[in-house]
Amino acid sequence: MNIEYHEFYSEILGKEMPFKSYGHAGKPIIVFPSSGGRFYEYEDFGMIEACQGFIESGYVRFYAVDSIDNESWLNKHAWAGDMANRHNQYDTYITDELIPFVKEHSGWQGPMIATGCSMGGYHSANFYFRHPDVFDTLIALSGIYDIAFFVGDNVSDTDVYLNSPVDYLSNIEDENYLAAYRNGNIIICTGQGNWEEDSIRDTRAMDTILKSKGIPAWVDYWGQDVNHDWPWWRIQMQYFLKELKDQERI
Repeated sequence: MNIEYHEFYSEILGKEMPFKSYGHAGKPIIVFPSSGGRFYEYEDFGMIEACQGFIESGYVRFYAVDSIDNESWLNKHAWAGDMANRHNQYDTYITDELIPFVKEHSGWQGPMIATGCSMGGYHSANFYFRHPDVFDTLIALSGIYDIAFFVGDNVSDTDVYLNSPVDYLSNIEDENYLAAYRNGNIIICTGQGNWEEDSIRDTRAMDTILKSKGIPAWVDYWGQDVNHDWPWWRIQMQYFLKELKDQERI
């Protein structure tokens, strides 16, 4: 497997941002790390190995990016609006700096896949729904989709609200966005075992909202033995990639 380490200085974030790529061909998958996680955790927890067959066969190429969660949603010393402002800078880094690099590096000019586990599930969903011009496929595993989980009741600030999928999707009326979602591939999955309570709640909320908007989505609830943990995410990611491959969506 072709594995490369990358790093460049982000003018938007004002810091070096490392990431790794895995593979030689195929549709790019942008991987967002779990809560406060780093770009190397996806490999360290066996997710790349679990997806090795799809990578080596040239169906997909993974780009595992770094987070700045500790400067945004996990910065408990900051006001919610400041958390959102810092996250919005991260959003711009991804769309304006990282994605152009990925396009040049991979030669892929079409829409991509967003994925992540736990807080990475939140990020992947938020990026997918905010940027349907960049992503046409979402695989969100055990995510949180209500920003109140991180900021409490401080959701009135516009920048906070616009990073809370259960809030902005409930009110979205823009037909361009709705059409993109309806033509996309949306997979949202949670287990029902240990430590999945918050994800179950938010996954159900997303399920209800998407149905109310006429947006097709595969919202999957795995069993009560399926915990909020990497061994299950490895199984889920393999499963959903196989389904996408069999449907010729990758």
